[in-house]
This record gives sequence, structure tokens and C-alpha cells, in this order.
Amino acid sequence: MPGVKTNERPGTRAVLRHSSIPAPKARQVLDLIRGEDADRAAEILRATPRQAAVEIGKVLASAVANAVHNDGQYAEDLYVSACFADESATIKRWRPRARGRATRIRKRTCHVTVIVSRMDDERLARRRTERDANQARRSRRVTESRRRADLSGRLTRRRAAQAEAEEARQLAEAEEAEFEALELDDEDVGFDEEPPTEEDSADDTDENEDGDADDVDADEEKDD
Repeated sequence: MPGVKTNERPGTRAVLRHSSIPAPKARQVLDLIRGEDADRAAEILRATPRQAAVEIGKVLASAVANAVHNDGQYAEDLYVSACFADESATIKRWRPRARGRATRIRKRTCHVTVIVSRMDDERLARRRTERDANQARRSRRVTESRRRADLSGRLTRRRAAQAEAEEARQLAEAEEAEFEALELDDEDVGFDEEPPTEEDSADDTDENEDGDADDVDADEEKDD
């Protein structure tokens, strides 16, 4: 039983006619994206280092745009249901050869067709599940990396605080050692007596006042 004809395949299509790329070279690239999601197919074509990939990428983008604007489909739900390259006209040129002869040059062209369709519900559900799982894994990785960065920052701040405390301790020890050295120098010079304090000054003042009062009483007795 014959299969579905080319012009009767379901889906939204885009056609590039009379492309300068030979059909065998175009088919090698088309085999890479057949059955893939539209987004994945576009990524494959961008990463393929061939001239045919550039042309086929434009055809794929046109097919997706037709499905979105003409058929009301969502670009995320589309996949490449069919893609093929048909032989087109062959341009004949001549190359001069020895003894007045000529050799024919055949420049082959092709028609490139890309058809995109909506994925079935089961495939869409599986794709959404995979996407949600990937997002959850990505979120966990981001959270873990942020936690490690925060922990590293806290450790760095803790090390900096410890370094500052150690520096302050060393400075205090140096000041204490310098103060002890000054005290030893004073003892060597002979300053054993301690300087008078405020209490000693107050006691001397009281004694002087008592002595003045006694002198006044003695003068009064003489006058009597």
C-alpha cells in the first residue's frame, strides 16, 4: 500500500525552492533534525558547521512562524514531523579542456521542505515533566551554590575578625612590655619614692590649718 503523498502530509510547511545546495548534502543535514522538537532542531542547526544548515534553519523558522501565525499553534508544542529535499533543475555549464574539447559542469539544485506539527498529549506531558524536573534540579543547584558562597563569606568574615583580634592582642602585649621597660628604667635611676597623692595633700592641708589655729590662741592669751 503506498504511503502518504508528499503534498498530503499533515502539518504546517515551509518550502525553499531552487536552492543552490545539492540534494544529497541537504539530506545529510535534514536527517539530524527529523523528529526533533522545534527548539532542539534549531539548536542542532546552529551548531552544525555546514552551509546547508544555515539555509535549512531559515526554512525551519519560517515553518514555525507559519504554524504560530496562520494555524494558532504554540511554538513550544511543535516538532519536525517531516523534512525532505527533492531534486530540482540542474544548471549546465562548460569547462574548456585540452585539444579544443569541453567538459560539462552540472550545478544541481533542490527543493527543501520542512513540515512541523503539534506533538501529541502524551509527549507534551512527558516533556513538561522533564522540564519541571530540570528546573527543580537547577533550582537545587543554585540554592546549594548560594549556600556554599554564603558559608564561604561567613568563614572569610570570621577569619578576618580572628586576625583583627590577634593583631589587637599583639599590640596590647607590645604596649605592656614597653610600659614594664619604662618602670625598670625609673627604678634604676633611683626614683623609689612615690609621688604624693591627693589624700597626702589633704592631710598636709589639715595639719597646717590646725597649726595656724594654735598660733592664734597663743597670741590671744598673751594679750590677756
